[in-house]
Amino acid sequence: FFFAVAIIRLAFLQLATRRIYQYRWKSLRSQVRGIYEKQIMLILSLLSILCLSEAFVPLARQESSSILQLQASRSIATFDASDFALETGEWPYTEADLNRLDTSSDEYFYTQPRFVTHIDGRAIESLTAFYADEFKAINKKEGLDVLDLCSSWISHLPLDVPLNRVVGIGMNEKELAANKQLTEWSVQDLNQEPMLSQHDDNSFDVICNVVSVDYLTRPREIFQEMHRILRPGGIALMSFSNRCFPSKAVAMWLQADDIGRMTIVASYFHYSAPWKSIEALDIKLPPMEVPERPSLAEMFSDPGKGFAWMSTATSVAKANAGDPMFVVKAVK
Repeated sequence: FFFAVAIIRLAFLQLATRRIYQYRWKSLRSQVRGIYEKQIMLILSLLSILCLSEAFVPLARQESSSILQLQASRSIATFDASDFALETGEWPYTEADLNRLDTSSDEYFYTQPRFVTHIDGRAIESLTAFYADEFKAINKKEGLDVLDLCSSWISHLPLDVPLNRVVGIGMNEKELAANKQLTEWSVQDLNQEPMLSQHDDNSFDVICNVVSVDYLTRPREIFQEMHRILRPGGIALMSFSNRCFPSKAVAMWLQADDIGRMTIVASYFHYSAPWKSIEALDIKLPPMEVPERPSLAEMFSDPGKGFAWMSTATSVAKANAGDPMFVVKAVK
């Protein structure tokens, strides 16, 4: 499309130049060229906006319909013992399943702090909104005790829910020290030392893990420990998207699709301890609406409206097509 517009633009400019050169006076030639170029650029720009609007609006409507239907159900699947091949307490996974391309110590990989987000803004917004709903449902007036496993410089916790202790366990001291939502933190490589012996039984109301469950090479011990230190009725929330560091994700994670990954996390819960319930959810917020396109008359009278609409529509489309966000939730 843009190549075709460029060809048309060049053709118009050549035509304008030929007509301009028919004038003998240099000043008049310069004035006419300027008028032609401005008019041509305005017309082509408005045509571009109109063509792009036709591409944006039907796509946005189509995605909106399908995603809103998914959000109406929200829950993707619930799991019980019959969904798994073995009983709780047994373990089906081999060393090959949990092997990684980069088998070196994670200590080296996380030596340098990464003050970045590993999911996009809309996914973060979805996760924080989901946390808010879950935390409010617990309804603990004195504030929740939260453990953030594989924590970093930001925990995405809601600001409008009372929290008491917020403990972070992560790999990089500088990242953890920069996390303003943590009341205490410690550096611990869970793949080397999965036991959480520093915490007593029944210590937390919520345990969360954001886009890091795919890096755990000893999930059985970690999920057993989560069950031990959660209070009865407490919840464990393992969230993930479709992004990862492939060299550090376990082999079976890289071989699975989204549904397969939900099943992997659910199986970690099932095989590790007798959880009360296990559920997989799509927590991505409904898509934002594309603003109404200005009329052709409005855009010709005020081209700025057309450009503003195109910029906003592009941002909305990008947000709606961003990272998916899933959670596997277990209740003790």
